Amino acid sequence: MKKFITAIFTASVIALSAPSVYSADDVVMSNSGGVPSLRGLVEISDVNQSEALKKVPREQHLMDRNYVQQPPLIPHSIRGYQVNLNANKCLSCHSFKNAGAMGATKVSVTHFITREGTTLSDVSPRRYFCLQCHVTQADAKPLVDNTFTPVDSLR
Repeated sequence: MKKFITAIFTASVIALSAPSVYSADDVVMSNSGGVPSLRGLVEISDVNQSEALKKVPREQHLMDRNYVQQPPLIPHSIRGYQVNLNANKCLSCHSFKNAGAMGATKVSVTHFITREGTTLSDVSPRRYFCLQCHVTQADAKPLVDNTFTPVDSLR
């Protein structure tokens, strides 16, 4: 019994005298339930303040693409556009049927091809949700520094 008590006492002394490998920030974070992120120490329950919406001019010139197969940017505001299973506001102007009358760019023929290579008479379901690839042009400052240069053939 004496050996058991001595072993527990020795282990306690060693554990309490060992230097801490955690900083004060770690202790605060573990006590507060915070999650480390690029935004800093933020509580899980905190509601993040959203940024103000970027101003998109009514009509603008098309921006050049930076690489082959880059989806074109949208040169007009799309605020209020509905794109869901029941409706696609983009296709009301950009479909083959309406593009000429609306003066809009037609949807690319690649948008009518399925994964298996079958050509459909309507936009393929994998290309139906336009805003997965296409975004509006906005004069916004970059979120991070970028040293990307376009492909020479696109300059």
